[in-house]
Amino acid sequence: MATSGTYNFNPSLGELTLYAYQLIGLRPTSLLQEHFDAARTATNLIMMRWSNQGVNLWSVSLQNPEVSLVQGQNTYSVPSNTVVILDAYVTVNGIDRLILPISRTEYASYPNKSQQGFPTTFWFNRQLSPYLTLWPVPDSSSYTLQYFSLIQLQDANLSGTEQVDIPPIWLEALAYALALRLAQIWAPDKVGAMKTFADEAYNIAASQNIETAQQYISPQIAGYFR
Repeated sequence: MATSGTYNFNPSLGELTLYAYQLIGLRPTSLLQEHFDAARTATNLIMMRWSNQGVNLWSVSLQNPEVSLVQGQNTYSVPSNTVVILDAYVTVNGIDRLILPISRTEYASYPNKSQQGFPTTFWFNRQLSPYLTLWPVPDSSSYTLQYFSLIQLQDANLSGTEQVDIPPIWLEALAYALALRLAQIWAPDKVGAMKTFADEAYNIAASQNIETAQQYISPQIAGYFR
């Protein structure tokens, strides 16, 4: 069987834009600058929506370099492109210890917010300049912090042959999502059909955007047999 033997299909945003317009009945030769401006804005809005909709595994990143904790300091800045912190751990003497997230309300309920000790919890304050607050406050400067975070998808541009910050298996979902948004402007009669295709393509891609590890849930019944 003759096959290409390659896995390089990853068209630029410009190519995807032309395809999206063809899906709603606009030929490439009819497109003006305003069509491309609308496509760039629409693509970036899609990227923002997908950053909001859930954990995109390809945009999960381990904070690097690790954060050096300072005795008595409870707050630490977080990169502004961080959507949410997923897992965090503090390292001491080469041993990693998981710390757990808490809500603003739970943090507010702690009577002694300056209490020092080994940090066991963190509150992620999602401001324009986000930061996290540790509790207990580090009692040593020998600790380091690392965390996995969901990072905002990168900006999409039409310049040159620039591609979009998604894996190839999401290209169909992007093409239909872009066609749907462009149809709302240039071909309202195609919106219904494009929404059906866009929803289907997104659901197919999202079904593969998961970790395949086993998960077990079991009751703690040991106390019944003591």
